[in-house]
Amino acid sequence: MNEALSLLVKPLGETLLMIAASTLIAGILGGLVGILLFALSNDRFAGKHRGARFAKRLADRAINMLRSFPYIILMVLVLPLSRLIVGTSLGTLAAIVPLSVAAIPFLARIVESALSEVDSGVIDAAISCAASKTRILFAILIPEALPSLVSGLTLTMISLLGYSAMAGVIGGGGLGDLAIRYGYQRFRGDVMAVAVVTIIILVELIQFSGTAIARSIRAKR
Repeated sequence: MNEALSLLVKPLGETLLMIAASTLIAGILGGLVGILLFALSNDRFAGKHRGARFAKRLADRAINMLRSFPYIILMVLVLPLSRLIVGTSLGTLAAIVPLSVAAIPFLARIVESALSEVDSGVIDAAISCAASKTRILFAILIPEALPSLVSGLTLTMISLLGYSAMAGVIGGGGLGDLAIRYGYQRFRGDVMAVAVVTIIILVELIQFSGTAIARSIRAKR
């Protein structure tokens, strides 16, 4: 068991790096895409222009297509992009690329849904005060939707943790790689158990932290 625990250090660091980096990338790009989707679908921002509706339909189709790919297939498809960006298709850094690609459409939908849940009266009140659309989005709507956004980000991180475990199949490193190469392929039940228990603990920590932050934001209102 001591040997299994000693093998855990590097894969745990790799998993945390994959989750942190892909969450940051998806948070920025997915957040912007989600805001754009909301703006295109809301008449108060996009009006009733046919161009906005057409762009929204195209964006919906693209996001639905990306979300429909099983992650294991998406990893293989994105290997050339990983090689282009980080110079290799193997390792932890290479695994961050497909993780981010998988998380961006997922988080974009969460952001769009969270912003759509904000009472339309808040938008109308801001418009009546002559607030600009940019100010309404970033200074009013996002703070109002913050608890839902935090919950959505928490769900995204948990999904990324599961995806990062699958990245071990293509040599992505992390806890999944530890469980497969050292646990399953070498018939080391103790290593497999340590990897699985660590993943469960990480899920619990992420969920607990996200729930606590969202609850704290709601309590301050």
